[in-house]
Amino acid sequence: MLERDFVGHARTVPLPRWPDGSLVAVNVVVNVEEGAEAAWPDGEGNDSWGEYALPIDPAIRDLGTEGHYEFGSRVGIWRLVRLFERFDVPVTFGVSARALERNPPFAAWLRRSGHDVLGHGYRWAEVSAMTEEQERDDLEHAMRVLPELVGRPVRGWYVRSFPSERTRRLAAAHPDLTYDSDAVNDELPYWTEVDGAPWLVVPYSKVYNDTRYFLAPTYATPRHFAETLIGAAGFLLEEAHDGAGARLMTVGLHPRWSGQAARATAVRDFLAWVAGQPEVTLVHRGQVADWWTEHASP
Repeated sequence: MLERDFVGHARTVPLPRWPDGSLVAVNVVVNVEEGAEAAWPDGEGNDSWGEYALPIDPAIRDLGTEGHYEFGSRVGIWRLVRLFERFDVPVTFGVSARALERNPPFAAWLRRSGHDVLGHGYRWAEVSAMTEEQERDDLEHAMRVLPELVGRPVRGWYVRSFPSERTRRLAAAHPDLTYDSDAVNDELPYWTEVDGAPWLVVPYSKVYNDTRYFLAPTYATPRHFAETLIGAAGFLLEEAHDGAGARLMTVGLHPRWSGQAARATAVRDFLAWVAGQPEVTLVHRGQVADWWTEHASP
């Protein structure tokens, strides 16, 4: 059974600043899931994470929700790409491998771009509903497909919603993976132990995440999302100035949601704010993992 840690870094300051001199590092993670979700044509029923939460009998095809996912891959991802190119942002794309297989133009762009890639399963499915063998097979399938599609190694892993008790052990057993991002129990990276060896955790966030458009308390407008992100980054900067040390902020986006024109304004406004803060830097997750490994080793 996994042990719980209620202490974490406590009042220690693992790093006074990030190696590039910044006080706050912001990592934008784009969850590329469209095409990997459960869908009737794949014999998997329907997935409820669209623009509405009406339960549809799995025996009946839910064209409405399918359309919301297709918007993400057809339109939303490119709208976000244009914003990232406009602000010259290094981004982490958390990719479900089947989604990338089904969107060759985006796969080709991602391969050329050099952006960071984080493994997000082959299918976008709840691993807690799988057997250990099924979860291992899904991880290994993704880790065969993703490096071939993106043309570079994939070193990090996270799953849909929340991990199972075995997820970290399965990730640590894969020879190419060096960290996981399933934890939401901290902001800074930290070291833990898996089967007697040190293992790096770079936490994710369910709070600075556009899922809050749909999960209570919801954002009534994109302005509320932008204000939340700017408020968080500003507060982290204050903490760093007061001696708390280097801070990390993770922002989670989804093409089918933040790729809608109105909601993209929140992303735009946040990136514009960050661009005006000399002590706040935009980084990808691989950089954070490398920095922590080099400067805050276990």
